[in-house]
Amino acid sequence: MNLTDYNIVFQSLIAVYGGCFIIQIIYWSLVFPKILFYRPVHSNIRRFPVSVIICARDEEANLRANLPLILEQDYPEYEVVVVNDASEDGTEVLLVDLQRQYSHLRTSFIRGGDHIREGKKLALTVGIKAAKHDWVLLTDADCKPGSNQWIYYMQRNFTGDNKIVLGYGGYRRRRGLVNLVSRYETFFTALQYFGMTLAGHPYMGTGRNLAYRRSLFFENKGFAAHYELASGDDDLFINEVARKDNTAIEIRPESFTWSDAEKTWKDWYYQKKRHLTTGPRYRFASKLVVGLELMSRMLFYPAFIVLVASQALTAYVLGFFIFRMLLTGVIIKLGMGRLHEKYLLLPSPLLDFALPWVHLFMVFSNYVATKRARWK
Repeated sequence: MNLTDYNIVFQSLIAVYGGCFIIQIIYWSLVFPKILFYRPVHSNIRRFPVSVIICARDEEANLRANLPLILEQDYPEYEVVVVNDASEDGTEVLLVDLQRQYSHLRTSFIRGGDHIREGKKLALTVGIKAAKHDWVLLTDADCKPGSNQWIYYMQRNFTGDNKIVLGYGGYRRRRGLVNLVSRYETFFTALQYFGMTLAGHPYMGTGRNLAYRRSLFFENKGFAAHYELASGDDDLFINEVARKDNTAIEIRPESFTWSDAEKTWKDWYYQKKRHLTTGPRYRFASKLVVGLELMSRMLFYPAFIVLVASQALTAYVLGFFIFRMLLTGVIIKLGMGRLHEKYLLLPSPLLDFALPWVHLFMVFSNYVATKRARWK
C-alpha cells in the first residue's frame, strides 16, 4: 500500500469513527435520557373500565402464583379475561376454582387441532374479542404486577387522544450470565422505545405490559398484516398503529410487571431469534432510526481499536471514546434507578460491544433459514 492509499484509508477510518461518535452522542444525550426528565401531568382523574387480557398455555404454576395478584388489584371496575390456549396441564381446573372466588374473572378456551393455527396471536384475538371494555391491558401468565396499583397507573394515561400506553416489563434478578444479559437487553430496549416515544417516534412495546383501545385493534384488522409470524403481537402491532399523538408511556414502579428470564443459553438464543424476525417488518422510519444506532455502535468499537493500534491521533481518539463511555455510564446508572434495575452498570461496556454482533448473527441466521424455507 502506497502513501496515498494509506492516507485515504486513514481518513476514511477517521470519518467512520467520528461519524459513529456523533451519532452515538445524539442518541445518548437527546433520546435515551428522556425518561430521566419525564414528569407526566395527569389532570383527568376518571377511572376507565379495563379488561386485562392474559393468554396461557400450560401455565398452571404461573397462573396460581400471579393471577390472584391481578384479580386483587385496587381498582373499581375491571375484568380479567384468561384465554386458555389448549393447555394440557391443570390450567382449566385452576381457572374454574378461581372463578368461584372472583366474579370478575372470565375465561375462554381454545382447543388444539391441526385446523387451527397455533400461536399467541390467535389467543390474543380471542381474548380481545371477548373483552367487555374498550381499554384492554395485556400481560403474560408469568408476569407479576409491581403493586396492587398496576391497573391504576397504567390507566391514568387513558386521556385525551391517547390510544396506546407502553409500560415496562422487566426480568427478576437471578444468578447467572443468561439472566444478566436478558436483564440488560430488556433495560436497554426500554431506554430506546421509551426515549423514542417521548421524542415523537413510538415504534414498539412489550406484550408483558401494554395497553391499547380495543377499537384500535379492530380498526387496524388486528394482527392480519403479520399473522404468519410467531412474534410481533406487541412490537409489530404497535409499530403499525402508534403515532406521536396517540401513544403515552408509564414508568412509575408500581406500574411495572416482573417475570423470569430464560434460564439457558439455548432458550435465550431461540427466543431472541424469534423476536428478531419482526425487525424487517418495521416501518422504514423505524428501521432507519433503530438501525442507525445499532450500526454506529457496531462500527464505533472496531474503528477505535484500529486507530489506537495505529497510534494516530491517539489523544483525540481516546478522548472521544472516554467521553462516550462516561456519558453512557451516567445515563445507564440514572436509568437503572428510574426503572428499578440493579447491577447492570459494570458489565454494560462489554455487553454494549458484544450484543450488536450477536444480534447480527441471529438476523443473518434467520435470513438464511427463511431463504431455505422458501426454496423448499
